[in-house]
Amino acid sequence: MSVKERKERDRAARERLILATARELAEQQGWDAVTTRRLAERIEYSQPVLYSHFRGKREIIGAVALEGAAELAAAVRIAAAGAEGPRERVAALARAYLAFAERNPAVYDAIFQLDGGLAFAREDTPEPLKDAFAALLENLAEVAGDGVHPGLFTEVFWASLHGLATLTRAGRLPPAETESRVQLLVGRLAVV
Repeated sequence: MSVKERKERDRAARERLILATARELAEQQGWDAVTTRRLAERIEYSQPVLYSHFRGKREIIGAVALEGAAELAAAVRIAAAGAEGPRERVAALARAYLAFAERNPAVYDAIFQLDGGLAFAREDTPEPLKDAFAALLENLAEVAGDGVHPGLFTEVFWASLHGLATLTRAGRLPPAETESRVQLLVGRLAVV
């Protein structure tokens, strides 16, 4: 292995460590606890090394959001692939989405609530964000109903899931009724 390849490998490993540590700290204590100083201390590198990878917390949040979007897309696809029939796929998709938000609150916030400097719904939207939407669209297009644009339907369904995830997490909706909400959402919106 050449010196250049080793340096690139080491740099990629440091970057993964920074992001994993930021995620861990954010999940444990919230994003306010994630500072470049605390990250540098935890990963045992100097702040200048951290800044050689990311210009600051905003870029770290953006990188965590992109990782999270890829994980969300994979979770939705896996759940939908294991279900039979369109309505069951949509229900599985909804459950997977809500479970992801519940299991990864800081990552979910990085994707949808915090400013990570990412563009949504534009030409310059990063691929992981486009792919997360595509994972929803792939499974929702067939239940949009006649005359309803699949992309528009996906946006509305996604907004509904986001609302359920956010309100449940905030304690505004009791978690015990999540499955009833999923069934109502699927039953009312998914036309088969």
